Amino acid sequence: MERAQPAEHGGRIVAPGDFEAAFEKHFPPVYRFIARRVGPALAEDLAAETFATAYRRRAAFDPGRGSLRSWLYGIATNLVRNHWRAEQHLLALDARLVPEADLSGSAEAVDQRVTAAMLAPTLAAGLARLTRDQRDVLLLHAWAELSHEEIAAVLEIAPGTVRSRLSRARAALREHLGGFDFDLWTFGGPPGGPPREGLDHA
Repeated sequence: MERAQPAEHGGRIVAPGDFEAAFEKHFPPVYRFIARRVGPALAEDLAAETFATAYRRRAAFDPGRGSLRSWLYGIATNLVRNHWRAEQHLLALDARLVPEADLSGSAEAVDQRVTAAMLAPTLAAGLARLTRDQRDVLLLHAWAELSHEEIAAVLEIAPGTVRSRLSRARAALREHLGGFDFDLWTFGGPPGGPPREGLDHA
């Protein structure tokens, strides 16, 4: 089967081939982002709902107002917000995890994984203490790797508001964790789900 090509109609996704290309490119990272926040079982439904909603609204997407991925993450974030309790429950479980680390590989790599494994439960507890607005901004930046401008488009707020919320979120985590190096942020993936790669862009 021939793989769909990127959109050729000014970035719009109305044509079936353009939407298929957008789905193939963006579904995996959107699913991983949702799974990190609410777990893999619920993420399957929410990721599917994200793209079903995007398909229904595809004619309304305007590339001139923002990137396609920010539009998709906006839909996904709104859906995740409806499952705040599920996200809080997952963070509570992560906070109680017994740290485990892969001890294979070089000594430096093992040291990094051990440090990350030891920090993961504490980080989960710290994330659980953030406000919804702070967490949305922080995780869109760290896990979805969106720019300040893209996050502003996702949340329909000013870029300056993004920066201030991100700063407050980092300050809140540092207060909870003490002297903290954000380069060490790493979460192990939920059972059966995609890995939670490092939060090294936070």
